[in-house]
Amino acid sequence: MAQEDSIRMVLIGPPGAGKGTQAPNLVKRFNAAHLATGDMLRSQVSKGTELGLEAKKIMDKGGLVSDDIMVNMIKDELLNNAACKNGFILDGFPRTIPQAEKLDKMLAEQGRPLEKAVELKVDDDLLVARITGRLIHPASGRSYHKLFNPPKTDMVDDITGEPLIQRSDDNVDALKKRLNAYHEQTEPIVDFYKKTGIWEGVDAAQPPATVWESILKCIGKN
Repeated sequence: MAQEDSIRMVLIGPPGAGKGTQAPNLVKRFNAAHLATGDMLRSQVSKGTELGLEAKKIMDKGGLVSDDIMVNMIKDELLNNAACKNGFILDGFPRTIPQAEKLDKMLAEQGRPLEKAVELKVDDDLLVARITGRLIHPASGRSYHKLFNPPKTDMVDDITGEPLIQRSDDNVDALKKRLNAYHEQTEPIVDFYKKTGIWEGVDAAQPPATVWESILKCIGKN
């Protein structure tokens, strides 16, 4: 792989669209950092950084971490995470237009603007089938599916042999709430990136290997 191959992108998609499957492919292909907001928050909290302590106070009260904290957290990762030198894949952020605007401003100041915003598009009905069969290996985050990608042994991780779990929010009612929130809050982001000209859409109902080829084509790296 050529050294100049790098990527700066946002991965957009509802729960179950396959972000967790495709982000590791992107990390491997571009040797870039996968900046998932949940992981970043947990990392900052466990390291006891100033941002982490501030975020923990808010989360302990059940509040939402502010846009400024999130943007500063990403800024901190870009400056201090060596994996970011070949680029980054943002996952779970931005979720709102103000977040997207703040992110653009911060990246412009660093001279590292986004190259692409790729949306994984899937119908809600298919997502319900995907999510309600999802199985997770808690320690690594590896995911399986009862129908589409079952483990070799029922309810057991292929690599470690440890038990798999089904997340408590991977049920139909919880999923419908998450999908409604996604449609209301995050879909406007798609319009935002369409206007800036970096949006690309991928049919994520296809098999994962086909989705991967489509993503590479979208970002001009196939």
